[in-house]
Amino acid sequence: MGARNDNTIIIIPALNEARTIGAIVRSVGSAGFNVLVIDDGSSDDTEREALDNGALVLRHKDNLGKGASIRSAIKYVLEKMNFEWMILMDGDGQHHPEDIPNLLKASESAGADMVIGNRMDTTHNMPFARYWTNRFTSWVLSKMCGQYIPDTQCGFRLLRASTLGKMKLVCNNYDIESEMIIEAAEQGSGIVSASIQTIYGDESSKINPFRDTIKFFRLVSKHSLRKNGFRRKTTADGGDAACPKGDSRS
Repeated sequence: MGARNDNTIIIIPALNEARTIGAIVRSVGSAGFNVLVIDDGSSDDTEREALDNGALVLRHKDNLGKGASIRSAIKYVLEKMNFEWMILMDGDGQHHPEDIPNLLKASESAGADMVIGNRMDTTHNMPFARYWTNRFTSWVLSKMCGQYIPDTQCGFRLLRASTLGKMKLVCNNYDIESEMIIEAAEQGSGIVSASIQTIYGDESSKINPFRDTIKFFRLVSKHSLRKNGFRRKTTADGGDAACPKGDSRS
């Protein structure tokens, strides 16, 4: 069954987004979605703005990172709520609520467990460095996962709750977005894309291209070694190469 507003929760990790979070929560809430905001140690009124506009809020006392916020939200939803799908979107206005129907429609594709927003159809507003970094990392992950994913770095995405429940996510920062894709591919989950708007305003990016690119390569190397190590092991001891994927995890 595809995602709908009654079986899907919106998850918004936020750090000092008091200027934009209220309007976003109101917009998605008016469309009938439940909203969970993770205030990642903000020093402004992010928490109050989210609460006043109808969101449920989890708050980190300290700033732990976007990945840690997403992991907190997933754990909370899986343990305490009953939703079949989760939509992840940012709280700074770069993801437009009116694009949510595109993600929902794409979830109806056969075998779709993960829908990733695709900004690469319209890139004239995308900063130069971000464009080429995205192109390169998307090429790497597409090769690694054995399927074409045009915008692997887009944080606006829809995932089946049961798929998330099988992932062993450990990343604390923006590399979690790549980690999710790798984990989903290792599960054999269906990954599809849906066109969304490319929005860049006057907000300062929290992404550090040099630092986050290093983290990306560390993540890719770790998973490649794990995968190749498992292959060598099964070849050496004569094990069944078709054994469950869970047996391949270190």
